[in-house]
Amino acid sequence: MFVKPATEAVPARTKDQLRFITCGSVDDGKSTLIGRLLHDSKMIYHDQLTVLKRDSIKHGSAGNDIDFALLVDGLEAEREQGITIDVAYRFFTTPRRSFMVADAPGHEQYTRNMATGASHAQLAIILIDARKGVMVQTRRHSFICSLLGIRHVVLAVNKIDLVAYNKECFDRIARDYLAFAADLGFTSIVPVPISARYGDNVVGRSAHANWYDGPCLLEYLESIDIPSGTAGQAFRFPVQWVNRPNPDFRGYAGTVASGRISAGDEIVVAASGRTTRIKRIVTHDGDLVGAEAGDAVTITLEEEIDIGRGDILSRPDDRPKVADQFAAYVIWMDNEPLAPGRNYVLRIGSQTIIGSITAIRHRIDVNTCEHLAAGMLSLNEIGFCDVATAMPAVFDPYELNRKTGSFIFIDRYTNRTVGAGMIAFPVRRDTNIVRQALSVDRRERAALKNQKPCVIWFTGLSGAGKTTIANLVDQKLCGMSRHTMLLDGDNLRHGLNADLGFSETDRVENIRRVGEVAKLMADSGLIVICSFISPSRAERDRVRGLVGKDEFIEVFVDTPIEECARRDPKGLYSKVKSGQIKNFTGIDSCYEAPTTPEIHLRTMEQTLEHSAEAVVDVLMARSILNG
Repeated sequence: MFVKPATEAVPARTKDQLRFITCGSVDDGKSTLIGRLLHDSKMIYHDQLTVLKRDSIKHGSAGNDIDFALLVDGLEAEREQGITIDVAYRFFTTPRRSFMVADAPGHEQYTRNMATGASHAQLAIILIDARKGVMVQTRRHSFICSLLGIRHVVLAVNKIDLVAYNKECFDRIARDYLAFAADLGFTSIVPVPISARYGDNVVGRSAHANWYDGPCLLEYLESIDIPSGTAGQAFRFPVQWVNRPNPDFRGYAGTVASGRISAGDEIVVAASGRTTRIKRIVTHDGDLVGAEAGDAVTITLEEEIDIGRGDILSRPDDRPKVADQFAAYVIWMDNEPLAPGRNYVLRIGSQTIIGSITAIRHRIDVNTCEHLAAGMLSLNEIGFCDVATAMPAVFDPYELNRKTGSFIFIDRYTNRTVGAGMIAFPVRRDTNIVRQALSVDRRERAALKNQKPCVIWFTGLSGAGKTTIANLVDQKLCGMSRHTMLLDGDNLRHGLNADLGFSETDRVENIRRVGEVAKLMADSGLIVICSFISPSRAERDRVRGLVGKDEFIEVFVDTPIEECARRDPKGLYSKVKSGQIKNFTGIDSCYEAPTTPEIHLRTMEQTLEHSAEAVVDVLMARSILNG
């Protein structure tokens, strides 16, 4: 909506900091504007000005005038091309306020840099070239600013001098932008006609645009009141490091993301639900009575409970969400498209979790804000997606807490940051569903069978011998009067998973369902034997986390693919060779071999019978067969 800016002076107050970003399309004058702000605010030293004048002759694009963009465009490539590539941060101050400004690149391929700058900003200056009007990149940057929680916008219609300070031109651009941004959720949008090159309406009023009666840019930036917010939010403390300098001290180091806490206050570990009280708040300069958002401290507790890096401490009456599925807006930043089902490393605060997109609900057209059907997201596209993680994640909705509601996607093989996300809400089918306590637990059920329940998970390539060995193990255990159940991939696809195909998404869901079934059977006291290719290490780890690491035994049936193809018990490799089957594991789809399996069977070095006996020997050694 349009909010007419106040023009009266703001009362003197304690100087605070405003963080803002300049963004928009290429060559709209973002760097020039920041340079002009620095120059006219008397924030450039004499020697810097001398260098700037010299560089303006060599690299500048302003004729004989000073090219203020060179103050910000520090990279040599940027100066040569006359564009901004990286996000440049600058600090300056006036008698009334201090500022941190991020100059975001305008080119589409550098959208990731712009999103990084916007994630820290409280206000956005959207620049528009008066000659060009609202561009695609203007819309894209505006939408990203909205997604990232920026609620205040200055619409700086730049280069107004190149349209002879035409009021009708300014009014038309303001109307076009306000119509586009009506549904973006901005609290205020203030249009200002400026010329960054000549300083019109930047720091002082322009004599050339006497039809404009609003504030100049700097006047508005000095006067706008935007609450910092984080100190008043719910207490969140992501643990970054467990500090153990000696056996007598255990502290949890990190930076308070939001809220306040004091020594003696009750806190809870969000993921586990364990509660205790804060004993001390330790810093290098001594103990503190309390800490608030932004403070880097080490917290010690009255009781020793299980806490590690990535855990989040909160107050018991105001906890974050804990879920392994959530919906989020995703900005894709990689040339390789985002496809549902592919596993990535998710970094949520100090948490590092394997996760994947399970579904793209819709892609967002940044020009119209229309929701479109999509099977994948390409570079710079934005979508609303369902995300699943291998272990429960701790988070807040992004609109409530930027620190704990944002995350990034990291490619597991290249370590590139390939996407960014803003969490909307946890995904639950029904919020009225709660876990029902049962009177008979798994230990009592297992005691009736005189055995310890567990899940034995056979993994390996097609034709490796998984099912044959698993069947032999099942026969041996039955001969020993043990209670077992064998779950085989082909058999389950005739029933429970008959509705699933072999896309990445369906394969993920296949293993998820098997893991849930295996857990239920283990809860009943059974020894559950599972035989599945399960090519994704992350999906196997997910089942391990579901069952419990002490009751999950991973068996890697290690057979070279050449031998698997020679055996070809189901004729699948022949079909792959003739082109009848695509995305076959080990050929044109990746198989991630276990790195540290509990049992490693090399079938080229031992018979199938000996392999089965090796598995039984491990079960005996772990006392699984004798309760």
